[in-house]
Amino acid sequence: MNGAGRIVSIRKAGKEDLPLIHDMADVVFRHTYKDILSPEQMEYMMEWMYSLPNLERQLLEGHTYYIASIGGVPAGYVSIQGPADPGASPQVFHLQKIYVMPGAQKQGLGLKLLEKAKEHVRSLGGGKHCRIELNVNRGNGALGFYEKMGFRILRQGNFPIGGGFYMNDYIMGLDI
Repeated sequence: MNGAGRIVSIRKAGKEDLPLIHDMADVVFRHTYKDILSPEQMEYMMEWMYSLPNLERQLLEGHTYYIASIGGVPAGYVSIQGPADPGASPQVFHLQKIYVMPGAQKQGLGLKLLEKAKEHVRSLGGGKHCRIELNVNRGNGALGFYEKMGFRILRQGNFPIGGGFYMNDYIMGLDI
C-alpha cells in the first residue's frame, strides 16, 4: 500500500496495454521534460518513443513493460530491455523507461517500479552478474533518485536521435 492506504499493484503489460502506456506518456513525459526540451523535440520524441506503431516495435525488440496502479488507477510504468549480449559478463539490461504520473509521485511508486525491473533482470540473468543501465537527461531531476537507488554515472554524451535532435544524457549503471 502507499501512504494513502491504497493498494499498489504492478503487472506485466501486453500489446493490449499499449494505448494505456501511450496515454500515460502523453501526460508524464510531457510533464517531466516541459522545462528541458523544446516543443519541437518534445513532439519528435513523443512520436519516436510513444506512437502506437513504435510501442509495438519495442515489444518485438524485447522491451518488457510493467504497469503500476494505485487503487486500480494506472499510475506509472517501467520498460526494461535485454540482455544486449547474453554471453557477456556482466549481462547488460537497459532500463528504457520509468515514469510515475505527476499525482502519484513522492509515494514510493518509482522504487516499486525499479524493484520490479530488478526482479525481471534477475529472472533472466540466471544467477549471473547483471547490470542495469539507463540514460537520464543531464537536466532531469530524477538524477538524484537514481543515485539514491545506487546507480552511478558511467559516462555521458550527446546522442543523436534523428530530426537534428540529441539526447544530452548520463549513462548510469547499477550492478545486481
